[in-house]
Amino acid sequence: MGIKCMVVDDEPLAIRVLEKHIMKVPDLELVATFDNAIDAGHFLQNANIDLLFLDIQMPVVTGIDFIKNTHIQPKVILTTAYREYALEGYELDIIDYLLKPISFIRFYKSINKFRALNQTIASSNSKSSEIDIIADHIFVNSNKMMIRIAFSNMLFIDSIKDYVRIHTVNDTIITKDKISSFVKKLPSNFLRVHRSYIINTEKITALTAKDVVLLNGMEIPIGASYKENMKLIKDL
Repeated sequence: MGIKCMVVDDEPLAIRVLEKHIMKVPDLELVATFDNAIDAGHFLQNANIDLLFLDIQMPVVTGIDFIKNTHIQPKVILTTAYREYALEGYELDIIDYLLKPISFIRFYKSINKFRALNQTIASSNSKSSEIDIIADHIFVNSNKMMIRIAFSNMLFIDSIKDYVRIHTVNDTIITKDKISSFVKKLPSNFLRVHRSYIINTEKITALTAKDVVLLNGMEIPIGASYKENMKLIKDL
């Protein structure tokens, strides 16, 4: 899928430079150009733009004011001939800051920053799938229902093939997931101690000399390849 771009700059030459740079990159698509922020703002209300190249010094409405006062959907790369505006731009959570005249190499570096950010977001979203962690609880899909479970009520989790069982203080809930992916969706006080077990370290009542953890009367073994985690548990 291509990256839809838009350029806003009051200098025609600056627009032409960015147009040429964009045309050299196969997955970039230039959707529109504007010489002022007001028209650009109206266009963005109904357009699907991924990346906005925005000049800072423009008449009537500057690029900085445009970001501060407009609910912009696309990510922003600021462009300007004035180096002193860089710090203020970064405080607005932009992708990058391009100083004019903009070389293609520097332009392409900004595009790669945008790609890297998108990959990070996509990776984070893919970990959610059927399980969504929110604050102090988690929702899991079980028996065609989304069950809310407080982390503080979880004792341990064990696996059965492609399913995991979540053992709480009062109940056991089964959901389809791999234990290796499930552990990544839990807070830091949850620790994998066996190929088939994850424990809530805050619920540990005792440790034995036989590499067994006790949680609310339940014995959980510590696997041979997880012996290093025993040191972590003892330091808690």
